[in-house]
Amino acid sequence: MLEPSMSAAELGRRVWQELGRATVDRHHGWRTPALATVGPDGWPQARTVVLRRCEAATRTLWVYTDRRSPKVRALQARPQAQLLCWCPRLHWQLRLRATVEVLTDGPAWNEAWQRVGSTPAVRDYLSARPPGDALPEAEGEGSAWSDQPQLAVLALHCQHMDALSLSRDGHRRAAWSTDSGDWTALVP
Repeated sequence: MLEPSMSAAELGRRVWQELGRATVDRHHGWRTPALATVGPDGWPQARTVVLRRCEAATRTLWVYTDRRSPKVRALQARPQAQLLCWCPRLHWQLRLRATVEVLTDGPAWNEAWQRVGSTPAVRDYLSARPPGDALPEAEGEGSAWSDQPQLAVLALHCQHMDALSLSRDGHRRAAWSTDSGDWTALVP
């Protein structure tokens, strides 16, 4: 809950603090936002992703995915996306527009692979079958493994954020963009 006297700048700091918490707290409402992209057919496509890392200083959020997934192809064609976060505990909604960089090698990818490699999630990125592939009917045929990790790291570079706090005492809303660099209070 936000204090009624909280400034737009304080709200902005709190937003980044909560995004950071969401990367480590599995129960935080913002841990699993909806990521929307534009598909090859021109229609919006939304899916749930997991926030893995937050860098407030560079305004970057990190998400992991399979490099063969449709969202990777969509982002390579049009590197713009929107995240929609809702936290029932806080009664906060966050909409975030970003340009997205798809990383399949390099230092950030290596760091992500090191993190994933020590968890059960490593199997998600070693499957020989791409996401959305039909599973065979015969039992045991779906357990083929790839020689190469299929991990892609999505670096979401924030361009605009709109935070809304819902309260019986009055809603509060603020926005931030790379154009102004500051948070601005808005009418809810």
